[in-house]
Amino acid sequence: MNKLDKYLANAMKTLMEEGRAKGKELIITDVIPASGDRGPRYRIQGYDRNFIKMNSNSYLGLSMHPELVKAEESAVRRFGVGPGAVRFISGSYLEHIELERALADFHGREAAMIFSSAYVTSLGVISSLITPDTAVISDALNHNCIINALRMSRPAVKLVYQHNDMDDLRQKITGIGSQVKRCLIITDGIFSMRGDHAPLDAIAEIREAQSPLFEEGITLIVDDSHGVGACGTSGRGTEELTGAKADILIATLGKAFGVNGGYVTGSHELIAFLRETAPTYIYSNPITVSEAAAARMSIKILNSSEGKKRLSYLKDLTNRFRLGLEKIGMETIPGEHPVVPLMIRNTLETAELVSFLRDHGVLATGLNFPVVPKGEEEIRFQICADHTCADIDEVLEIINHYRMMRKK
Repeated sequence: MNKLDKYLANAMKTLMEEGRAKGKELIITDVIPASGDRGPRYRIQGYDRNFIKMNSNSYLGLSMHPELVKAEESAVRRFGVGPGAVRFISGSYLEHIELERALADFHGREAAMIFSSAYVTSLGVISSLITPDTAVISDALNHNCIINALRMSRPAVKLVYQHNDMDDLRQKITGIGSQVKRCLIITDGIFSMRGDHAPLDAIAEIREAQSPLFEEGITLIVDDSHGVGACGTSGRGTEELTGAKADILIATLGKAFGVNGGYVTGSHELIAFLRETAPTYIYSNPITVSEAAAARMSIKILNSSEGKKRLSYLKDLTNRFRLGLEKIGMETIPGEHPVVPLMIRNTLETAELVSFLRDHGVLATGLNFPVVPKGEEEIRFQICADHTCADIDEVLEIINHYRMMRKK
């Protein structure tokens, strides 16, 4: 290992110097339940204080919900802690099947299929649908899982259209001509860095108009991992915001649903094909039976009056934070999603404010160059339904204190 270790150490040094290293992971040692007008607080190894977590994907605040805990505990006692095999051998349990039925019903699709994570869902689904006669057109700000799926698959044509630019998308489809039989348009639903969403209605119109150009048509694939459960009046995400449906919808159980795993929904034919071809499904264990039971309970809650209340409350909290930032003179990006980017537009100041927030008991994620382009540096705040108005106001007060301090 001596030669390799030397190379790896130099590579790490380069990552640090270029600002691309993620750095030391924060270790959560305890969760202090919500009390009074305060939401949950978190204990971090090496810090002698409690933290508000403003960088969690658990948008509905369900991960510690007593009904989810009860469902998971009941299933783990009945079935054990692990599935013990991949699905096609002996790893399919009743809870997996019932969860897939619940997901299909939730999204109004014929069928659904769960994977161990949303990342491997995108890898498995996209790679399985790309043939030597396939063109893929992908949004410029798509998630890393989509980028890597395309690298794995090597489509005949791979094009990237400017973010949410429908004229550019249309031109790129037209330019493909008769080079291929099949075309895939792939986009995130909610873009996780910015909190904005894809105009699925406009994309669907382009798909319908241009589909006759291809022998096997145009298929719209949407990864809405940050959207499902977090926006829309009933939590159906970007499809609900835009009034348009994807042909193939990929999402996660590990964000708003508060559990773990990923899934895809679509036609019976699609799901049957993927069960036989998606390598990240065939050769990897599924989520545990207890996780499946907890996820099914999340769907039940989201479909209930409690779910609608949580969504409404989450939207109100998000507006409170977004308007609060604007009121104190900070720049953000308009949107309905609980990802609220605070645009700093300076690498050093972004790092400084993230450090200041941590020193004052707030966990937030800074995004600097080269993760984002120069001039687009930001701090990504994520609002969750287990935050309180007092939590939001406390964070705003800390940000304002920093702003006033820099003015002096």
